[in-house]
Amino acid sequence: MALNNLDPARTVQQEPALGAGVQLVLLGLLGTAIGMGVAGWLTGLAFALAGWAALSRALHRSGLDSFGPANRVTLGRATLVGGVTALVADSFESAPPVTLLVGLTAVALLLDGVDGKVARRTGTSSALGARFDMEVDAFLILVLSVYVSMDLGPWVLLIGGMRYGFVAAARCWPWLNAPLPPSTARKTVAALQGVLLLLAGADLLPRAVNAGVVLLALGLLVWSFGRDVRWLWLTGRTVKEPLPREREEQEPVLAAG
Repeated sequence: MALNNLDPARTVQQEPALGAGVQLVLLGLLGTAIGMGVAGWLTGLAFALAGWAALSRALHRSGLDSFGPANRVTLGRATLVGGVTALVADSFESAPPVTLLVGLTAVALLLDGVDGKVARRTGTSSALGARFDMEVDAFLILVLSVYVSMDLGPWVLLIGGMRYGFVAAARCWPWLNAPLPPSTARKTVAALQGVLLLLAGADLLPRAVNAGVVLLALGLLVWSFGRDVRWLWLTGRTVKEPLPREREEQEPVLAAG
């Protein structure tokens, strides 16, 4: 069959499966390199399966006829995040190589924003791409907060859980679903979360300094969320069900890139 005769929908749906396959290869490499335990393997496999299912469903609902280069960059970042997730889960059984964990995380953070630039340059921006990028960012921050909390305490989980708490709150108070105005400060705070958590998790600084770094990240996050929630409260607008392309700016702090 000629390539141009392939069903576009079917071709698009092959991308999440390819991503899951690459994820399994990465898990195999990590398992061979460090002798990853059961927790790491199970968590990594769960991430690959859940990612494949969620992305396949989102693509089906979006009706996109092309996956696009920007989404491929984000899918690559998601694969790296899956590796980080497996390493963090494995750290509950044995200490993972910090250099490996930091390396995977650093590459994932460096690629943040690349997908957005690729989308704009190729004219392939989409609501799904923006949401996909945001979810990968949010999950990486959650995983890093879990890792750092093992040394500094459970209060660090506030960083990773704040966005998910906001989403839950919006189900009870629909006015939180109103679209927010674009904000450079919000995007900057979002980008700093991963960087500061990685710095604290790299074990390069004294524990007290690491605690200060994470407190700074948490303080910035609380300020950003508080400012956006206050704005939403003061506007008091009547909120209807948000359109998909509005979602990039609806959830405070995580619209970076």
